[in-house]
Amino acid sequence: MCTSHDQTGAEAPQAGAGRRGFLRATALLGAAATAGVALPATAVAAPASRKRSDPESRRFTLAVMPDTQYLFDGPSIDKAPVEASLRYLLESREENLVFLSHLGDLTQNGAAAEFAAIGEAFELLDRRGVGYSVLAGNHDVASSTDDQRGSTPYLDAFGPHRFQGKPTFGGASDDGYHTFHLFRAAGRQWLVLALDWRLSAKGYAWAKEVLARHPKTPVILTTHELVAGDDQLSTYGQQLWDQLITDHDQIFLTLGGHYWPAGRATRKNAAGNDVHLHLTNYQNRYYGGAAMIRLYRFDLDRDVIDVETVSPWILGRAAKGLNELERQEIELSGDADRFSVGIDFADRFSGFAPVPARPSRPAAKLLVPGTVAYWRFDGHPEKTAVTGTVRDLSGRGNDLDLVTVGDADLTWSSDHHPDQPGHGSVEFHGFKSPLKGAYLRTVAGAPLNSATFKGGYTIEAFYRLPADWDPDHHAWSGIVGRSGTGGAAGKTGDDPDEPLATLSLSNDREPQWAMRPLNQQGIASNWGQETPLETWWHLAVVNDGTHTTLYVEGCPVVRNPKAAAVGITSVGLPWLLGGYEYAGKIDQILHGRLGDVRIVSRALPVTSFMTH
Repeated sequence: MCTSHDQTGAEAPQAGAGRRGFLRATALLGAAATAGVALPATAVAAPASRKRSDPESRRFTLAVMPDTQYLFDGPSIDKAPVEASLRYLLESREENLVFLSHLGDLTQNGAAAEFAAIGEAFELLDRRGVGYSVLAGNHDVASSTDDQRGSTPYLDAFGPHRFQGKPTFGGASDDGYHTFHLFRAAGRQWLVLALDWRLSAKGYAWAKEVLARHPKTPVILTTHELVAGDDQLSTYGQQLWDQLITDHDQIFLTLGGHYWPAGRATRKNAAGNDVHLHLTNYQNRYYGGAAMIRLYRFDLDRDVIDVETVSPWILGRAAKGLNELERQEIELSGDADRFSVGIDFADRFSGFAPVPARPSRPAAKLLVPGTVAYWRFDGHPEKTAVTGTVRDLSGRGNDLDLVTVGDADLTWSSDHHPDQPGHGSVEFHGFKSPLKGAYLRTVAGAPLNSATFKGGYTIEAFYRLPADWDPDHHAWSGIVGRSGTGGAAGKTGDDPDEPLATLSLSNDREPQWAMRPLNQQGIASNWGQETPLETWWHLAVVNDGTHTTLYVEGCPVVRNPKAAAVGITSVGLPWLLGGYEYAGKIDQILHGRLGDVRIVSRALPVTSFMTH
């Protein structure tokens, strides 16, 4: 970090999350407490072994270590905190740790002895083959120079030769002060671009060439100085933004140190996308920051990066008691140090690395043993009206007729769930009062009309509700259901006017499978959770001959009844797609899109659903 006149202000004590969350990894740390002494002793590794990283998991962790300079300052050298942090990363069960980035100012004076000490600490990672990057800060080299400065103790200790042979090392600039590193996580390649304290024209050219050689790779840019405070770039940081970051959409996250306190900024690049710019530095805190590390936990299923800041050295001492200043540091949990960043990764990366659409699959591949009906709606001109008969592709003769109520139609659409076999859907335009819309109904004499599925069944459907879906006009519309009432079947338990089976959507957009099993007088119901609008959903109702389970996106819902449910009662009447009957009459019609629908006369495992 620069001398005192460069600072942006002192940091007040932080309040926030409680100690329980902050200490959740304490037992896993690779650092043991010292026995009641004022100064730290060398940390001892914990016996646990670090989990092997999983390059396909959609959850992974990137660790960041900012300015450690006060721990390596002339005669005042203490590598124990750095070793504690590195041992934590090596020995802890931190989920799927893939890489560590140091943000510069490794040392205070850039002296050979200082680099020898911190270099020895980083041998912990070298011996285990763990990928990491470092870069020079203004205290590691002459601050008035750029990357053309020539030989330095920094290069002697952390030049490209140190990374040769490491699986994550991608290469270095000719001057040795810039490196790039590649790691695989979440099933794809990611790039860490580690840039020197000051880039020359050659440095900028090298960085642009690296990006050009990896045009589809998301990039995390690390450098010593960029953000100067909340929503504020330094003068040099603005130059770096203007000359490199804004025109390279691949760069979605930057990490820097130098200033304090920690802060964040967000800027829109030339492509109109957000770039998250983070400042992390704790050298102003007790014991020079105690080699605190920031953990960036990526979760591509939740589209979020959860960020946490910890000091393994302090946490490792907690069992034996902490001094007054250490106790203050253990509460380092303010908004600047623990937060979440929401990123729709697929959308954010679509400009340079779009996710290829899953191709349509032939209908024949979906006809698994036991398929009794399969309807799909692809291959038709957009927004044209559905006319005539929709064929059952299973070949079982369960074709669908169009039924119209009031002044309404049913139209074709190319919109579909990304994992749907057929790339098309039908769009229903139902309305409650006055009732209008069009729906589909199995033809008279279709074998499905009399099927009772005593041995089990699987019913699958894809649907999407539009933004103007209104519970007052569209609730309780059916997705798939069976005509005929409980009363007509002699089953008078519960409401005898309810249909024999319906997969419907409640006023809260909760999918519900409500039906009368052969072995019950009353209605058995499975309930899902609220499903948001403007999103494609896959539903599956699976009965194994005894019990029924409702799945949303392949996940079982909580409200699945434990009572035995055998088969589906029938009075020989048609099945409906997009329609719901009450008291034997059509009562509501779907407002939304319906994709592929398949019915199988046995229980299918999740791995056999149409989404797979």
